[in-house]
Amino acid sequence: MPKINQKSPSEYIAPLRMNRLRGRMLRVPASNVKKRREILMVYGHHSSLERMFGFVEDLSRYGNITMPDLPGFGGMESFYKIRREPTIDAYADYLASFVKLRYKRRRLTIIGASFGFVVVTRMLQKYPDLAARVDLLVSVVGFTHKNDFTFGGGTTALLKSSSVVFSRKSSAFVVKTVILRKPFIKAAYKLAAGKHSKLKDADNAELVKRIDFEATLWQNNDFRTHMKTLGEMLRLDLCSKQVPLTVQHVCVSADRYLDEHTVEQHMRVIYKDFNKIVAQVPAHAPTVVAGKKEAAVFIPRKIRTLLNAKA
Repeated sequence: MPKINQKSPSEYIAPLRMNRLRGRMLRVPASNVKKRREILMVYGHHSSLERMFGFVEDLSRYGNITMPDLPGFGGMESFYKIRREPTIDAYADYLASFVKLRYKRRRLTIIGASFGFVVVTRMLQKYPDLAARVDLLVSVVGFTHKNDFTFGGGTTALLKSSSVVFSRKSSAFVVKTVILRKPFIKAAYKLAAGKHSKLKDADNAELVKRIDFEATLWQNNDFRTHMKTLGEMLRLDLCSKQVPLTVQHVCVSADRYLDEHTVEQHMRVIYKDFNKIVAQVPAHAPTVVAGKKEAAVFIPRKIRTLLNAKA
């Protein structure tokens, strides 16, 4: 079997058509045929299958990996096309449909990254029958409550009002067609490169690659959905219903978005048990062009031991 690290994401991507929406799905078989674990990975807010391929390359040593697009993300058509609001509940229902279709009655491991873990948590709350089939649940810099964010009051108010304004059809269209053009996006990132956690450590050649990928993400992801889900996150509270699972939570030592003490408090309210594992990396997420080696640091040894156990 060819080594995965010699391949590109496109070789593992297939069309995904579900609930009248077209997107894509990444499916990578286990690099060791003896590994039978089925792993579902759900990516975060500003992401794509290509961005997360480094994670998948690394995780494939423990089992078969499946990672679907979510409506409005990664280039997939948005919920707005079928006249539905992109709420957390809508994403939870969508993901539940995907799990039922893809895995039937099989057991599975779920790894949710950032916003992806929000969707996973809500799905497990709404569909207890699916929660009963999860053999391992991993949060990678996930969160479950609006107060998990470290934003000040002024920043939160600005982001909330922006999410309301720019989740409207007309204003989102103007931004997408007038402002979100590659030259404008690249210029903005170049100005911020010295302070941006994803850019400041890059040399000139690497900086060009990262900025180009960021521009591609902004253009591929649906801007209206991006702003609507931003508002959903800033009003989020999933603490009203418990899930009878243990969550293995991977946090980073210098997260610029989340307060880990508050994250832990809220996850302990929701989940039966909570284990925190700190990854010694300097950012909330890997760079947009991170490969297998860079992504590997987000999967600490304790998580690897759990993944390596017989499924």
